[in-house]
Amino acid sequence: MPRTIVVVGYGPGVSASVAEKFGAEGFAVALVARGEAKLAAGVEALKAKGITAGAFPADAGDPAAIRGAIAKARAALGPVGVLHWNAFSGRGFGDLLSADPATLLGLFDVALVGLLSAVQEALPDLKAAGDGAVLVTNGAFGEVNPMIDALAIALGEVGVPLGNAAKAKLVGLLSARLKGEGVYVGEVTIAGVVKGTGPDGPGMPTLGGADIAEAFWRLYQARDEVRARVG
Repeated sequence: MPRTIVVVGYGPGVSASVAEKFGAEGFAVALVARGEAKLAAGVEALKAKGITAGAFPADAGDPAAIRGAIAKARAALGPVGVLHWNAFSGRGFGDLLSADPATLLGLFDVALVGLLSAVQEALPDLKAAGDGAVLVTNGAFGEVNPMIDALAIALGEVGVPLGNAAKAKLVGLLSARLKGEGVYVGEVTIAGVVKGTGPDGPGMPTLGGADIAEAFWRLYQARDEVRARVG
């Protein structure tokens, strides 16, 4: 059986392009998300291109569910060679100073808990592959930048920046931890709106999913840096 790329947080844009790119390079593709209809459509689109694919519904913020989905994907499609984490929590947070601090707990269920659970479940396969990889999609809102911080405050949206920043740190820690075990960990930060996934904003670059997928493929092949930025 071919090696499998597990794409968590499947939807239009980045994850669809990554699934198609890696599928074209010979990987079987396991699509994971909550929406079964969306997954079914994605599988059919990949199969139409001659790519082996399967759907495995799960909530990326539920550790048991995400572990189960990866286990099912392995059994159905073959050993996991790449884990692509495209899932993110869309939880809002509103004004930083008037929001309930308890809501912070929910900001990291996908960015930290889900991602780490997925890595732990896939790790035996990733190590056995010899060139296994964890590839993470992130957004520029998580970068340490005064202009980005000011924009997040003005928009009343600090949940995504906090989740993205935490995810970026986890990527770095995973990279350092797994480097000596033959597992590459890399992240592509998207600074803009991906075509087909949201409205264009003033001065906001519109990015193609295929270009981002190529950035992931370059990281996977070269393995010479942890982070790339598109946009």
